[in-house]
Amino acid sequence: MIEITDTAAGELKLLLEKENKTDHGLRIFAAGFGCSGIQYGLTLAESPESGDGEIDSNGIKIFYSKDIEDDIKELQIDYIDNEYGNGFIIDNPNASCGSGCSSCG
Repeated sequence: MIEITDTAAGELKLLLEKENKTDHGLRIFAAGFGCSGIQYGLTLAESPESGDGEIDSNGIKIFYSKDIEDDIKELQIDYIDNEYGNGFIIDNPNASCGSGCSSCG
């Protein structure tokens, strides 16, 4: 279902240690809706919220709202560090144009 790359898992483990939250996991949530579909957000969470699903990927606990379960079946979380900056990125190959805007192909 959700894949966390080796690079992202390593960075998340460092972050959890730095924040003294090694018992926490990563929560994925719908943060809005844009031209390319659902926009996702990430936050550290100690436990799942009521009604959340939970899985493990690459040694990281992941919590997610069951409302978006079907939309995140092939989601991949990676970490980039390049000349433009660094941070976690979310790739969803199933994303589609959600708003019907004229600039979508």
